Amino acid sequence: MHVGVDSFVAAVTDPTTGRRIGPEERMAHLLEEIALADRVGLYSFGIGEHHRPEYYDSAPPVILGAAAARTERIRLGSAVTVLSAADPVRVFQQFATLDLISRGRVDLVVGRGSFVEAFPLFGLDLADYDELFEEKLDLLLRLRESERVTWSGRHRSALRGQGVYPRPLQDPLPVWVGVGGTPQSFVRAGLLGLPLMVAIIGGEPRRFGPLVDLYRQAGAQAGHAPERLQVGLHVFGFVAESTEAAADTIYPGWHEMFASISRERGFAPPTRAQFDATSGPDGAFFMGDPDTVAEKLVRVSGQLGGVDRISLQMTNPRLAHEDLLRGIELLGTEVAPRVADA
Repeated sequence: MHVGVDSFVAAVTDPTTGRRIGPEERMAHLLEEIALADRVGLYSFGIGEHHRPEYYDSAPPVILGAAAARTERIRLGSAVTVLSAADPVRVFQQFATLDLISRGRVDLVVGRGSFVEAFPLFGLDLADYDELFEEKLDLLLRLRESERVTWSGRHRSALRGQGVYPRPLQDPLPVWVGVGGTPQSFVRAGLLGLPLMVAIIGGEPRRFGPLVDLYRQAGAQAGHAPERLQVGLHVFGFVAESTEAAADTIYPGWHEMFASISRERGFAPPTRAQFDATSGPDGAFFMGDPDTVAEKLVRVSGQLGGVDRISLQMTNPRLAHEDLLRGIELLGTEVAPRVADA
């Protein structure tokens, strides 16, 4: 099992001083975090895409390009690219260019996103949510197959054999499908034979087992070899010297983050009891000391029939830069070696 980190590049308020970290400084911190992840042997680092004031990740390829120039081994990817609201030609060109800069270390994870701001921002109708993704994914896959494509759809002007450049170093450019909990999304990825990235942001991870089985069954029925049907997980997580320290460090920002989402979506505000349950052995949050996190990674992988990679999303608006660096270091030096053969 490969282990990595995902980041939404959250705006951060220093928990000790109360000082708001500006976007320029936050970007510098982010690049330091990615460089450390590379040095301590983590497999991957992914950047999300949001168009909201509390995140600075609206242009992932730009961030990843800067990261590629500062790293040597770590794989770099999106987490996720909101393909429904993007032009597949531009997405392909950006990530093909990034693949060249990084010398073949790029993974493109595409999805529909868990927020909807990108749709009105780019003049799209939210009612076309699923149709947009399906059509644009089809075009993206055609683009990686051939430099000249003849294609037509409902939501984009047709292509009539134009060339799309540059071509990536990796052939084909790895394209993963990011999914939540919709069975149709799991089936679609399986039928296409694309690797699957499952975002687990709540509930019990083991309950995704039937959906992962559905993905593998669809892939097998479509004639895809088992080795093509890779499964990855995107989960919230954090590693500290002790489980108590991890909880004390993460809870204030977790509460702030989910209190904001609860107000926005009309849910009840989060509680410490919910946080503790989410962080427990069967919860969706992979948090604790290295042994606790490693044991949970192995256990959940087994529950889902084997997982190829897991990325811990450590974004937190009240997490000090030094604490995040230490969490990345522990994840790379203590957790990843324990699960490498799982």
